[in-house]
Amino acid sequence: MGSVSLNVPAPRRGRRFSCACSPALLNLLMFLALLSTNVLALLAFFSSSSSSSSSAVHDPSAVSAAAGVDVSAAASAISDHVAAIAREIDSSHLLHLPDGLPPELLLFLSPHALPLGRDARTGLTHMPASVAHSCFRSPSTLALLAAFMSYEPHAACPRNATLPHRLVSKACEPLPRRRCLSRGARTPLPASNMGLDSRRWVRPRHDYEFLADDVLRLSAIRIRIGLDVAGGAANFAARMKERGVTIVTSVLDNAGKPMNEFVAARGLFPLLLSPAHRLPFYDGVFDLVHVGTNALDEGGAPSMGNSGTEEALEFFMFDVDRVLRVGGLLWIDSYLCHSEERRRIVVKLIERFAYKKLKWMVGEKASTSSSKTALYLSALLQKPSRG
Repeated sequence: MGSVSLNVPAPRRGRRFSCACSPALLNLLMFLALLSTNVLALLAFFSSSSSSSSSAVHDPSAVSAAAGVDVSAAASAISDHVAAIAREIDSSHLLHLPDGLPPELLLFLSPHALPLGRDARTGLTHMPASVAHSCFRSPSTLALLAAFMSYEPHAACPRNATLPHRLVSKACEPLPRRRCLSRGARTPLPASNMGLDSRRWVRPRHDYEFLADDVLRLSAIRIRIGLDVAGGAANFAARMKERGVTIVTSVLDNAGKPMNEFVAARGLFPLLLSPAHRLPFYDGVFDLVHVGTNALDEGGAPSMGNSGTEEALEFFMFDVDRVLRVGGLLWIDSYLCHSEERRRIVVKLIERFAYKKLKWMVGEKASTSSSKTALYLSALLQKPSRG
C-alpha cells in the first residue's frame, strides 16, 4: 500500500505515462467530485420547481409596484374623504356668509386660499372653515354667535355670561376669543364646604349610594387621577381631593352662572365639555371615571347632542371605556332612570363591556314632580383586560 501507479498507453508514440498519487489525496478528490455532483443536482431540482413563484415574490419591481398601488389607493381614499367633507361644508352655506358679521367672526369662518393654488386631488382652491358648522342651522343662532364675537380687539373681553350658555343649548360651541384680554379671576374660594351635604360620599344617606372610602378600598389599583362627567360644582372632586385623588370635572356653565370659573376658584380642575363630545384625553389615562345623576339627559337636549338616545349612550360608554385604564373603576353614581325600560337599556349596554361588578344596587325614590317612582342605579365596575 505504498503507492498507486496509473499506466496510460500513449496513442502514437508507444511510450508509457505514469502518475504516482497518495491514497489520501485520491480519496479527497473522489469525495469532492461526488459532493459537487450532488449539490449541482439539488440546485437544478429546486430551481426548476420554484422559478416562477420566486420570480413573482422576490422581484423588487413587482413588490414596489404593489406597494405603489396600495399607497395610491389609500391616498385616493383620503382625498375623496376630504373632498366629501369640503362639499358638505360648502352645502352648509359657510362660503356665503351674510353681511354685517363682526371681523373676528369672519376671520374664523371665511375660507382661506391654498398657498400652492388648486389641489389636484380634491379640486379645492380654498380651505373651508372647520368650526361652527352647527351655528348656521338657524339665523337666530348665528346672531347669537355674532353677538358673542363682537368685541374690540386688544381690549378687555366682554362679560356676556348668558351668551355661551345660550349657544351651547343650541348645539353651537362658542368660538374662542383670540384677540381680547381676559378679565381677572374671582376671589379664591375654599375647596370644601361649599353648600355640600356633609354626608355625601362620607356617610350613608340611601342604600343605592356608595361611599368614597369603600370605593377606594375595593379598587385593585391605586386611584390617583379620575374624571367626573358633568360634575356641576365639582363637589365630588372636592371630596376626592381630601383623599389624595385628583379629579378633572367636566362642567357646562348655566345661564348667569359661570360654573367653570367657580370650580377653578375652589382650586379644582374644570373642563368646559358637553357629555355629547368625545373626551379630549388619551387612551387609558384615568384610574376612575365617575358618572353622576345628571351626566346624561334622557330628554336629549341639543346641548347634550341627543344624549338620551340609546346610540348616544353607546358612544358615551365606548369613550369612557377608552380613557379608563385596565383595572380602573367606572363608578355609576345614582343614575336616574325614569322608567323600567330605560333601566333595562342601560343595564344591557353596561353588560356588553363585560366589566367586573364589584357593587351593584338599584333603588327607588318617589319623584317630587309627579306620582311616578324614579329608579336609581348605582354600580361600581372594574375594567377587564382584553387580550
